[in-house]
Amino acid sequence: MAQAVAAGWWSTLRNHTLQLFSLAKLVRDDPDLDPIACADQRALPPIDADISLNLPIPLPPSTFDLTDKMAEEYTTGEEAAAKKAARSFKKYTYRGVELDQLLDLSNENFIDIVHARARRRFQRGLKSRPMRLINKLRKAKKEAGPNEKPATVKTHLRDMIIIPEMIGSVVGVYNGKTFTTVDVKPEMTGHYLGEFSITYKPVGHGRGANMANSRFVPLK
Repeated sequence: MAQAVAAGWWSTLRNHTLQLFSLAKLVRDDPDLDPIACADQRALPPIDADISLNLPIPLPPSTFDLTDKMAEEYTTGEEAAAKKAARSFKKYTYRGVELDQLLDLSNENFIDIVHARARRRFQRGLKSRPMRLINKLRKAKKEAGPNEKPATVKTHLRDMIIIPEMIGSVVGVYNGKTFTTVDVKPEMTGHYLGEFSITYKPVGHGRGANMANSRFVPLK
């Protein structure tokens, strides 16, 4: 039954579309023609007798209301700007603590959230060399301009654990031969400085293919 009703609707829609196209063609060929006067069925293609041009085209019932959907999705310029401002990027968190809160943590609270090895290291107390490095980093930050990077502080302390206070500093970490410049970032919190200054040069095994393609030329 539903298929028969749908077929009748589409047939009605097709007939009305043909009538409209025929009427548009007549008006295009004769600009002086009155479209209302040409709405007589005798000037259009034959259609079913029970269909009139004055009747609206019946459409199948639908539960989807396009106007309500458009009204829900429509937003003014101010609302769009507010949504864009509220949209935030992924925030960095260290063990569930956001960066702003991490920078405000006291030493005791930071010790409670670090991994066990770092926690044992801090509980035993820091020696004079790590404290001297922290003081140098504080001084470099204080002397730097508002939009400038602090000066690089060189150190041999590869086993120094990065704490939140060091974020934003620039450290030259000794790797046994040279000092590798390390920009301390939030993701480095809880790691050792030596992890970011490797003691070897990574080997690239790409030369073998070039050597194989080169032909051996004997000396004369």
